[in-house]
Formats: sequence, C-alpha cells, structure tokens
Amino acid sequence: MLDIAALPKVLLHDHLDGGLRPETIISLAQQCGHSLPTTDPHALGLWFQEAADSGSLVRYLETFTHTVAVMQTRDALMRVAREAVEDLAADGVIYAELRWAPEQHLLSGLALDEAVIAVRDGIAQGVAAAAGQNRMIAVNQLITAMRHADRWREIAELAVAHGDDGVVGFDIAGAEAGFPADRFPDVWQYLADESFPVTIHAGEADGVASIATAVRRGHALRIGHGVRILDDIAFRDDGASFGRIAAWVRDRQLVLELCPSSNLQTGAASSIAEHGISKLRDLGFAVTINTDNRLMSATSVSREMELLVNEAGWGERDLLNATLTAARSAFISFDERSELVEKILSFSDHRPADTRRYLP
Repeated sequence: MLDIAALPKVLLHDHLDGGLRPETIISLAQQCGHSLPTTDPHALGLWFQEAADSGSLVRYLETFTHTVAVMQTRDALMRVAREAVEDLAADGVIYAELRWAPEQHLLSGLALDEAVIAVRDGIAQGVAAAAGQNRMIAVNQLITAMRHADRWREIAELAVAHGDDGVVGFDIAGAEAGFPADRFPDVWQYLADESFPVTIHAGEADGVASIATAVRRGHALRIGHGVRILDDIAFRDDGASFGRIAAWVRDRQLVLELCPSSNLQTGAASSIAEHGISKLRDLGFAVTINTDNRLMSATSVSREMELLVNEAGWGERDLLNATLTAARSAFISFDERSELVEKILSFSDHRPADTRRYLP
C-alpha cells in the first residue's frame, strides 16, 4: 500500500498568508484587537474552508482579510513563518518556496525590508525546530506584488535586494482578470536584466491570454496554476492538437504550479477526477502538485496527493514524477536542485534506470 505520508515532497506554490493555524489566528487577533467570525479554532477553520468554497476567486480572496490583518508585526510574521515551516516539515516536505506580499503587511509600521527579514528569521526558526525533530527541510521566499496595486517595480527591487538572503523569485498575484501581466513591462525587463527568476499567477481565473502575457511579457519560468491552458488544446478521438501558447508551454516544459483543491474552490475545475492536471500530465506538460492555501482548502501536500490517487487514479510513479519536476524547477542553484532530485530518488522504489533525465 502506498504510504503517501512517508514520501518526500517539494512545494512550489504555497501562500504564507493562506496557511495559518486557526489557533494562531485567534491568538494574534486577540493581541491586535481584530474581530473574527468565531474564536473557536475548529469552527474558524471550517469558516475559512466554507467561505473559500464559493466557486469565485474574488470571494476566495476575501478570506485573506482576516489572515493579513493579524500579520502586521515582526513577531506575528516570524510566528506564522516558523509554524508554516514546522507544518510543512511534518507533512514530509523537504523543500518549499513560501510566497507572500510584503506590501500588505505594513499597517503597524514595518518597512518592506523589515517585513522580509522577519519572515526570513521565522523560516530559520522553523527549519531549526524541524531539524530538532529529525525532519530536514529547506525553505525560501517568493516575493509577490499585488496585481491591482502599482508597486510592482518597488516590490521587484525588494526581491532582488534580498536575493542573497533567502528570496529566490518574484511573483504577481491577486485578481487576475483586468490586471494583465503587461501593465508594467519595465518590471519584467528589470528582472531579466538582474537574472532574477519569475513565476506568475495566470490561467486560474482568466484564460489563455493571461498565460500568454505571463510567458511572453513576464518571461515566466513557471506558471502559478495555469490550469486554463487546457482552453488552448483541442481534444479529438485520435489525440490532441495544441494552440501556440499550449505548444510553447509544453515544448519548453514551463512548469505548471497546479493546485487541485484550490482550483475546485475557485471554479477552475469541477472535480479532482476531472481536474486538468491528469490530462496535462498525460500530454507531457510539466505538472507539479501544490496546496496554494492550506488553511482555506483545509489541505496539505499529502492530502492533495491522496485525492489524486483516490479520485483520479494516480500511482506512485505519477507522484514521483510530479515531485521530481518540482525539484528540478525550484528557484535554487543547479547543485542544490541536483541534490534535491537525488534525495527524492533515494526514497523511491521506482527509481528510474536513467536518472539523468530528472536532473535540472
């Protein structure tokens, strides 16, 4: 029987402000005087999940009003980051990239740099705590700019400034429709000039055009979600034909950071069994398994894997391949990625004869 809990995992798409423990939200809310729908931890966890189950990305994003509100001080950011790392390590994650938007955490007087440093320090505490329990994990930050705001260049410069201090990439997130990735083209040129990796939320609440802009203008190496790439694929009885964007993403193995449970909640998929991740896997796209927001989806990487096994017929080799894809696509050095790949393969009963194809 497949022991998913024991599998080593790599997580590329997880929002720091979407993974808080309900008990922590209640504690921090009491400290800062923020009102919550309930102060019962179990009931609060259910409230977040039910509020996120609306089928609308806009409604889904409203749940962050409460999590962001309690993450406005250095101590709060450190605690949330530390606990996130501890929770991921307990789930068997050996490498993760936590993304968040520092511009949303300045209401109590923190400067952007101070916020990034607070999360860095919290991550370090979490890694040390996990090591004390014999759980080895490495975690980096992805710095996000909000699509609807006009601070993309400032936040991109912030990310680059901390590039040698645990920040490994840049992202834009938030309401996708109406705020295309080409709003500020100079930002993408700046990041390219700095040789700084980019992942962009696209193809979740908007369609192929959003993905095209992320790839063509944003020079994205990975696509956050990207499930709507299916709209650029025509399925026939004798196979499939690809539109220009789908072909570009597939042929160049641009990584799709797919989040099955979250996509159900926001209406980007109808069921786990019908989720596009399986079709995209079968067509040769570079698919990875992600949580998006563990609190809102009441999920973990293990749970996402279990859903794919139980409802979409995935096997251990499928999970291994998705994990290896994530490992070789992490925004870390070639040597670090190679080491991560070898760690994953050493756990597997299905170690391929030729492991070179999995090396970054």
